[in-house]
Amino acid sequence: MRDIVFTRRSGWIPSVIREDGGLKLMLGAGADANHEPRTFTFPIGEAHLAVIQEDLARHLLLWSAVLPLCDAAGTRGELDENAAVALLDPVLLSAPADVDALFRRIPWDRGRLIAHGADIGLLERGQLCAALRTATEVSDAKRAQEYRANRRRAERGTVLGPLDAAILRYTGQYLHGATIPRRTPDAVTPALLPEVLRVVATAERACAGMRIGRDPRRGKRATDKRAWNRMATTVEAAVRRAYPEFADDTVRTLSFLMCSEAAERSRNTPLEDDEEAAGVGGSARKTALSFTDDKGVEKKWRRDGPRTAVAEFWEFVGDRSAANNEVFTIEDEEMGEGIQLHFYADSIARVTTVREGVGGADPEYRVEYGLVDGIDGYRKLVSAFVLGGCAALDGHGPWMSDVAEFERARRQRRAE
Repeated sequence: MRDIVFTRRSGWIPSVIREDGGLKLMLGAGADANHEPRTFTFPIGEAHLAVIQEDLARHLLLWSAVLPLCDAAGTRGELDENAAVALLDPVLLSAPADVDALFRRIPWDRGRLIAHGADIGLLERGQLCAALRTATEVSDAKRAQEYRANRRRAERGTVLGPLDAAILRYTGQYLHGATIPRRTPDAVTPALLPEVLRVVATAERACAGMRIGRDPRRGKRATDKRAWNRMATTVEAAVRRAYPEFADDTVRTLSFLMCSEAAERSRNTPLEDDEEAAGVGGSARKTALSFTDDKGVEKKWRRDGPRTAVAEFWEFVGDRSAANNEVFTIEDEEMGEGIQLHFYADSIARVTTVREGVGGADPEYRVEYGLVDGIDGYRKLVSAFVLGGCAALDGHGPWMSDVAEFERARRQRRAE
């Protein structure tokens, strides 16, 4: 039989229960192997209950001291009950100076105290009892998150000015630098918002006209990493010139904002429009093409269909490309020519039929290899082939028919 004897408004602060005739402190902490919350209990006395009921600060200090023991129990272990009981008198019944001295010797959860209103300055000077004079039952998790974020920055030697902090809040990256940035003007104090918007406008002007296209080699919604890096470098250079006093975190969050917005615009653009924006569109002169991947899957395209050959091909790549599927072919059976794209090697082969097979003999082909410069290079080559066949690729060389020569060129490029 379990009865609640005392609990506070915040459900996470430990409660006191009566179980099997004895008083126990009950708290939830951590999770089990199934990610369900774990609950721990350990015995307390009547004198401990009296302090817990009357003194919020001591109650919170006990919670902070016990939580590391719960963490040590892990997903299946038992709470070290003796260690937990040993904390009761020193935390709840000792003089404030002795409590402060105890917390200099034991592990404790700083974030819980900060979330419940502890004075951070006093806390960091080791004056825990004094720090908790401002404690509240209601928790402010964001306050603890901000404290942890500032601690991480301090460990890296990063100091934020008021405008730095305002920009990080505007992009939603003040607490977590890995969060996808967004524009949140309501998170900035009205006095600083105009200045923040002027800084953002500087970043926007720096990357005006730049785009981050998709990279179907990495999936349907993947974006061109090289284009991302180019835009990020451009924005960061412009912001650093205009605001040399900014912290690195501030400069990075602005480039991240610009790049993520550009990438999202590309993801939401139909493939036909995406190709046109990239400057590789055009009306195909081919009437029918066959697309295949390294797994033997084939897709046919005809000019009387609703979409361009270039868009159809890159959609095929986006659907099928994977770590074990990085070779794609476009073939014009009628003209006896095609190209084979080797994404794993940043290379391409163009294949033309020199002589048709007669009387059961195999056809004779000319195979030439070329190096490709990223997804932009592939886009140009695919578009050129669709428009004019292998002959249209002459200006995109050099082309090498000798395999050994081609491999030397590949190795040389990797070494550069």
